[in-house]
Amino acid sequence: MGQYQPAQLKRYNPEAIARHYRYRPWSAWGRLLRIIWSFAGFILSLKWDEWQNQVEQNRGKRATQLRQLLTSLGPTFIKVGQALSTRPDLIRKDFLEELVKLQDQLPPFDNAIAYAIIEKELDCPISAVYSELSPKPVAAASLGQVYRGRLISGEEVAVKVQRPNLRPVLTLDLYLMRWAAGWLAPWLPLNLGHDLTLIVDEFGTKLFEEIDYINESRNAEKFANNFRNDPQVKVPAIYWRYTSSRVLTLEWINGLKLTDTKSIRAAGLDPEALIQIAVTCGLRQLLEFGFFHADPHPGNLFAMPDGRMAYIDFGMMDQLEETSKENLVDALVHLVNKDYLDLATDFVKLGFLTADTNIEPIVPALEAVLGDAIGKNVGDFNFKTITDEFSELMYEYPFRVPAKFALIIRSLVTQEGIALSLNPNFKIVEVGYPYIARRLLTGESPQLRRRLLNVLFKDGKFQWQRLENLIAIARTDINFDVLPTAQMGLQFLLSEEGKFLRRQLVLALTEDDRLHTEEVQRLWDLVKDDIKPNRLIDVAIRLLTEFSREGVAAILPRATAFVNLGDSASGITH
Repeated sequence: MGQYQPAQLKRYNPEAIARHYRYRPWSAWGRLLRIIWSFAGFILSLKWDEWQNQVEQNRGKRATQLRQLLTSLGPTFIKVGQALSTRPDLIRKDFLEELVKLQDQLPPFDNAIAYAIIEKELDCPISAVYSELSPKPVAAASLGQVYRGRLISGEEVAVKVQRPNLRPVLTLDLYLMRWAAGWLAPWLPLNLGHDLTLIVDEFGTKLFEEIDYINESRNAEKFANNFRNDPQVKVPAIYWRYTSSRVLTLEWINGLKLTDTKSIRAAGLDPEALIQIAVTCGLRQLLEFGFFHADPHPGNLFAMPDGRMAYIDFGMMDQLEETSKENLVDALVHLVNKDYLDLATDFVKLGFLTADTNIEPIVPALEAVLGDAIGKNVGDFNFKTITDEFSELMYEYPFRVPAKFALIIRSLVTQEGIALSLNPNFKIVEVGYPYIARRLLTGESPQLRRRLLNVLFKDGKFQWQRLENLIAIARTDINFDVLPTAQMGLQFLLSEEGKFLRRQLVLALTEDDRLHTEEVQRLWDLVKDDIKPNRLIDVAIRLLTEFSREGVAAILPRATAFVNLGDSASGITH
């Protein structure tokens, strides 16, 4: 490690970086002085506002000043600003709103340098790979720039080239941030109970993943594989022969930016259909695959002429573990059902609160803040409002947004913003909750079936209204068919796993010393239009043929006992 150079580091390694600069302090001084000078001016401006009693009237001005300051300090600080824009536990609300506007754009670097990087990385002349390459980049971001080209074999491609000297710039900035975090943490009113250097390390790890184009290519192929059976989602193909850690060659996407509503309508595409694809795709990433696109901004999502949604730029991705996916479903269900005690427990499980946190005082605060944000009608729910309202809680209670969930929040808020640009009246629940309801009702895994039981039972009592709500919401999804769902439900009820639910349903039908025929009637009224008699007969026959003789034999004694009980009861009546 003694011979390590910043340009050679493939993965973020804070110890190796610190070792390098510890013996070369002079190489960090110039950069450190520039950063200190920039932030000193900003902090002095904030203090001046306090002295002049102008804090409120200059809030917007200072937020803009912070955004411009981060942009002027280059790629690392642009990325810091974007990461902070999803951290209400670290940044106050007015600054958050300005940092969301932070553009991942810088002036392009010289073409000759870009072409030299391509030739060095691919180890051959440009003319041996590309028959055409645009004379100027079609896009320039903080980490690299993109050219439009054509391979010798004729395929149209996008060629992404990393900025020169990028790794040394990033490693130096990360070293200085980590050093500053070590001695600044005790003085900052973050109320996190959390090591600030760990936040820098989380950020550094993701940043190094983002600048490795081999890693991005693998992400793209994994994402494409997840959606291989979805005809509505397009992922560009990777040309591995012409890809390295600093040059990425991939299929060119001819499409329209999702925010370009005018062009989308002119192309004969339906914005509502695109919203449906985008939101369902986002939820599938989170709740089905656990592998999600963490940067779905308007420049990375395109509407294709055939109505498909195309995703590009897979540098910033993350993976959710199975337990996190399940806890996330729980949190969403508890949020919509306004079960704030359970929601507080979910926050502990998800890492927003430490296990030793006393959640009792947090529950009424959640109810006060999130209750207003959701509104009386579940359809009024939106993530932007929730995020804004939630940021108010961050300074009062020991919340901390785990890095993974900061990315999820950013992803959801961004997708919601895109959808709102296509339809100002868009409500994410109208698309999202039917998907969740459908997944719960179809219960394709034991974990999801357990989630359904958690939704349908509270304090040991069956919640008829929740089942009605779930079915009503799921029916708004065109992909939901009540009959196969009922079939799966019946199979589950008759299985060994469904023993507990059978017992609970009998109790639910007879609780409070009355037969709950009204609730059953309401459920029937809800689904009867979807169930045609001939379909019902088909399903009944199919169900019977699917059961083994042993299964029927196991059911018959119960049925016989039930009939005998009925005969006894009628005998008593007579």
